[in-house]
Amino acid sequence: MEVLVARRSEPADGIIVLELVAEAGTTLPDFEPGAHVDVHLGDGLIRQYSLCSNPSDRSRYQLGILLADGSRGGSAAVHRSVHTGDRLRIGLPRNQFPLAPEARQTLLIGGGIGITPLLAMAHHCVGNGKAFTLHYCARSRSKAAFLEELEKEPLRDATHLHFDDDDPAQRFDPARDLPKPAPGTHLYICGPAGFMEWVIGEARRLGYTETQIHREYFEAEVDIAGDGFEVTLAQSGRTVTVPAGVTIVQALADVGVKIEVSCEQGICGTCLCTVIEGIPDHRDHYLTDEEKAANDQILPCCSRAKTPTLVLDL
Repeated sequence: MEVLVARRSEPADGIIVLELVAEAGTTLPDFEPGAHVDVHLGDGLIRQYSLCSNPSDRSRYQLGILLADGSRGGSAAVHRSVHTGDRLRIGLPRNQFPLAPEARQTLLIGGGIGITPLLAMAHHCVGNGKAFTLHYCARSRSKAAFLEELEKEPLRDATHLHFDDDDPAQRFDPARDLPKPAPGTHLYICGPAGFMEWVIGEARRLGYTETQIHREYFEAEVDIAGDGFEVTLAQSGRTVTVPAGVTIVQALADVGVKIEVSCEQGICGTCLCTVIEGIPDHRDHYLTDEEKAANDQILPCCSRAKTPTLVLDL
């Protein structure tokens, strides 16, 4: 759908916030806390950005976008080219990071731009009378977005801010800041991969189970090391060799078979396809451990094969 950029602001170093609205007199589709939208940036470039506005407010969508170091084109294009008054094409909201409806206590841990989906979750908890605590970690106040919103009601009392360049005593300490795990307590983590792995590891050490830990990666290292293998396309019977150091998506594209991709990092799920035969070597951050164990799906943008051949429903 097409939306209008009603306002662009830069509340923190390297971060812009876009406020998107529908045509005059219309409302935007509902979205769940944790949802994102695909933003179409031209020339086939599509990136996902989390919705960080209040889900109960259908008059606008809000996106917070960090200019990523080593940007592959997405965030750089937004920062350079998208301004107030422009029109953008976006997809309908999709949610791969939902809140657990049965949660009695919700813990939100955000690092840097990872605050964006958690902000929508916090507003949802307030609006629905659900107990929550939000911890926001940033390198400094100058690099932290949404501080004005977080430091006033209704979010202020449940929010704890942690800055790397401030007094060490106020930095986030999982052993101190995470309550003892209990039934009905759920932990949601979003931010840089290293930060997330640290928090997840500490939560596990404290006794949190995998079903209590929820995560969403914004970007991830792609490991395509390993021997070559073959992919057979079930719908045509064609077999394609995937050399060492080349992704399945790349190998198929080289012979004219195109798969729709977006993040190309095993995060968004756009390229997800069905495995008919063979065992995938899962290297994504999208499928759950249970889904990976089933070995009936693969993200060909990053994953490889443990068997000489994979047969895919393509």
